[in-house]
Amino acid sequence: MEADNQSAGLRAPVPDEPRRKRVLILGGGFAGMYAALHLERRLGRRDDAEVTLVSRDNYFLFTPMLHEVAASDLNASAIVMSLRKLLPHLSFVEGDLTGLDLHAKTATVAHGGLDGHSHTLAYDSVVLAMGSETNFFGKAGPRDHSLTMKTLGDALLLRNCLIDRLEEADADRMTMGAPDHVVTFVVVGGGFAGVETAGAINDFIHGALPFYPNIQHANVRVMLVHGGKEVLPELGEELGAYTRRKLIEHGVEVRTGIRVQDVTEAGVVLPDGTLVPTKTVVWAAGVTPPALLATLPCEKDRGRIKVNERMEVPGFPGVWALGDCASVPDLTNGGRPCPPTAQHALRQGQVVARNVCAALKGRPGKAFRYRMLGQLAAIGRRAGVARILGLKFSGRFAWFLWRTLYLAKLPRLETKVRVAMDWALDLLFRKDVVQLIGPRELDQIVLPSFPLNSRTQVRQVQGLQPQSQH
Repeated sequence: MEADNQSAGLRAPVPDEPRRKRVLILGGGFAGMYAALHLERRLGRRDDAEVTLVSRDNYFLFTPMLHEVAASDLNASAIVMSLRKLLPHLSFVEGDLTGLDLHAKTATVAHGGLDGHSHTLAYDSVVLAMGSETNFFGKAGPRDHSLTMKTLGDALLLRNCLIDRLEEADADRMTMGAPDHVVTFVVVGGGFAGVETAGAINDFIHGALPFYPNIQHANVRVMLVHGGKEVLPELGEELGAYTRRKLIEHGVEVRTGIRVQDVTEAGVVLPDGTLVPTKTVVWAAGVTPPALLATLPCEKDRGRIKVNERMEVPGFPGVWALGDCASVPDLTNGGRPCPPTAQHALRQGQVVARNVCAALKGRPGKAFRYRMLGQLAAIGRRAGVARILGLKFSGRFAWFLWRTLYLAKLPRLETKVRVAMDWALDLLFRKDVVQLIGPRELDQIVLPSFPLNSRTQVRQVQGLQPQSQH
């Protein structure tokens, strides 16, 4: 009988194979992508594990260079990398995380807008890397009447906004004389994002003015408003003061020690009631954890998931959290929470990947230890500031250092080449003032009450819900 079975091409029944371990990574930013990258190397070709990455976008965005896209120094495609190309041996699901049950070990992912649908993904282990979202401090005005700088769409929308304002001002001055508020640009927030955005806006506007003969440099106003004593507080007062002086030297109006009271259609309202008339406000005043975290039954620290030194969520075996959405103790700094920086997130991703693999083998993971090497910022006009290994740098050398280090950090050789070529062309030619989204298209996707509104309202018009930065 056995010989008959073999001759017929039949195989004797074998016991059921063990089920593959399902590892879910929620978020495709620095933390999630680098965790996925290292898990792919360790588990991607194995038959006993399946790793799935869930992200709102199907690409990884190199966010430190967002302001360069807004300033037309880089093409948008230069700082995005396909997650499917980066992670060919992992499963990928594009969508928004709308629900997470840590007890049932399931995640709900939706895509397709209002007419879309949801999927329920079961897991054995989950890595929470859901990032953060813009913090409007509960104020409707900034949320409804400001642009943000968190996503690639934000950078492209800001770039188109700047060009649209120049076109409007140039045409109006030919007929009736445009009011200065059309070419007044206000950035709220003096951290890295705010300072780099203000410098980029200033560079772009003044670099584009040769194409707009009816607008004079004196008509343009770029303002940076910061609630702290000095801009870039992360780098210390000395470099912060240098940055402020340089920005002023470049033509940016810097106001420190002022917290914006409100943002309206007419402009920015300061604490003393003064109105700064403007049609363009960029809100970069900070970030907050995703709203979904509030629904989770685990312990929080200022809204972020509290984890141990191995980035495990206490009380929930097989759950790790890292990046902006987690409060990770910094063992090199007395156990205080790690700052939400990209250099911490990518290294946390590497350690989490090793810990997930160890847990699948029944072994304990390793603690996360990383001493920050330094921080850098580009402040416009090919100038920068940096603090590296305790040493302070400023000016053109710091700017060159910024570009060199971030170029080295970009994943994949083709991405490095694209960015290097764009930078080389930017040195040789003037700013590109082509609108990638025309006024008619903008009218179709943005609420008419405010010509270029926040990302939140754009999503509402398109039938999408506001999303956290994954």
